[in-house]
Parts: sequence; structure tokens; C-alpha cells
Amino acid sequence: MKKNIALLLGGDSSEAVISVKSAGQVMRLLDHDLFNVYPITVKGDAWMATAGDRQIAVNKNDFSVTDGDRHIRFDCALPMIHGTPGENGLLQAYFELLHIPYTTCDVLTSSLTFNKHACKTYLNALGILFPKGKLIRRGEKTDAAQICALLGLPCFVKPNNGGSSFGVTKVKTEEELLPALDAAFAEDAGEALVEEFIEGTEITCGVVKLDGEIIIFPITEIVSKKDFFDMEAKYKEGMSEEITPARISASLHEDCHTISRAVYQHLNCRGIVRIDYIVHDGKLYFLEVNTVPGMSEASIIPKQIGAMGAMSVKELYTRLIREAIAEGSEINKL
Repeated sequence: MKKNIALLLGGDSSEAVISVKSAGQVMRLLDHDLFNVYPITVKGDAWMATAGDRQIAVNKNDFSVTDGDRHIRFDCALPMIHGTPGENGLLQAYFELLHIPYTTCDVLTSSLTFNKHACKTYLNALGILFPKGKLIRRGEKTDAAQICALLGLPCFVKPNNGGSSFGVTKVKTEEELLPALDAAFAEDAGEALVEEFIEGTEITCGVVKLDGEIIIFPITEIVSKKDFFDMEAKYKEGMSEEITPARISASLHEDCHTISRAVYQHLNCRGIVRIDYIVHDGKLYFLEVNTVPGMSEASIIPKQIGAMGAMSVKELYTRLIREAIAEGSEINKL
């Protein structure tokens, strides 16, 4: 029998528009001979499933859908929501309570990696390099001159909990710092992160674990035509060049693989993640982990999978879904 798969999209952040594109691409690439796939749009308390040409409200008490005389229960959830509630652990906690298998990192890993400051603090045990940074909470007294003296100019201001470069500003003068914090707080009402600017080459690396084996995708080098890899550079055609494999030395390739594997293991990641770095003076500086990376046609991960050549996106998701269901069955026996 085909398995019923819930493909979750949308969400409650500015990244919802990116989520819709990612989910549309994944919907096309999933194996529909094996899976009945139901897109579920999440927006606040309104969760709507698409069944054919109909929109049906999801019963959130048991995560099911009633379509006429059919009561549809889901064998696995495939979150494709960037930002809240799909990337910060909220959806994962919900599925854990209902004993529904899902394909992403678990509650702790999702919430930890979504908080950039907490994630870097946790990863300090690995001895890897990070840009210097300072966490700013809304309402705290902020001394712009002191922060600029500490981190230098230019520097970056970003939401501490957020992605897709929404609310990120490259600050070039002391006077720009406070408005940049306001822009970050518009995306993350509680916290902003100010980080030093590190001149270098941005690279990114996809990682997945299948059958207990960690697989590192080919590394991508990002060349932005903007001042940095902002939202326009990420999603507007022609505004950036993404080169796979990255034009870095063999030793840096090896370092990136080693660090990415260690980060994946240390954080106890599951499913597909993408890890971003800056290369400066021959050294890798960790930026962040994306636990629900973009999967649209323009996204990096599908291109890395294509460059790897070992499997298609369809095959990869088939294996991820089957492993999640098998793992869920074993847990439910306990």
C-alpha cells in the first residue's frame, strides 16, 4: 500500500514564500508510485490540506484529514517550512507528541540550531572557528559605539532566530547600527546578533545521514553580485553565481568535510542539513546550520545532489521517508 505523506509548507515567518517554492519542487520530485502526498499549508492556527482541487481543514487533535467518507491518517510528515514553526522545533514537538514520524532533525537539534548564538555556544566544544559576535536582546540598553569598537566595521546585524537573510544588514557606520537592530527585531522580536565581518569566500555544504552513514554533498562556492549574499542575491536570477564544486584547495575540501561531519554528529542531526562557512586566510569560519534547507529549483542542495550523481532527489527522499517510518515503528514498540 502507498504511504500517506504530509508535505508541510508555509509557516509564520517571512520565509513562507520560499517554503512554498521548496515544497512545490519536492512535490514534483517525490515518488508518487510509492506515496500519496498531501501538501498542508500552515499559517497560524489555520492548517489546510490540499486533496485534488479541494482545501480541507486539518484536525490538529490527531493530525488527520476527513475527505468525504475517507479519514486520512499520515504515515510520515515531511516538513518543508523554513523558519517558524518548521525549523525551530515546534512542529517536531507536535509530531513527537502524536508519535508521527518526520524527516527532519528532532526537537532539541531544531531549536538549538535555529538559535544562532546558542548553536555556536554549543559547538565551542569542537574547537572550530566562528566570527566574533554579541547577542542583543530587545529592550536592552545598546551602546552602538561600544559594539562597533568591539566587533569593528563593517559588521553584520541579523535576527538571532531566522533565515534566508531576512532582516540582515551589513552595517558600515556606527549610525547604521541601531536601525539595523530594528530591522532584525522586525524578524525576531526577541533577539538580534551582531557579528564581525570576515572578508573571504562563502561556501556551503549539504550533509545527510542514510542507513547510519553520513554523506557529504559536493561543496558549493557562492559568489554574490551584491554587497553580501542577501535575500535578493539568493533568490533573484543572475544576482549570484553558485559554483559546484567550490574552487578551493584539496586540503580545504577535506577540512570542510571533516568539520561538517563533526558538526552533524555533535548536534545529532537527522535528514538533510546545509552548513555555511566563510573561508579566510585558508581557514574555515562556521556561520550557521540550516536544518530545513531550500529545495526549490534555484536552491543549492538540489544542485549539490545533481553534482554528486550518486542518487536523485527522488531516491534520496524515498530513503529518508522510509527510514523515518521504520525508525518511528521501532520507537513505538518500546
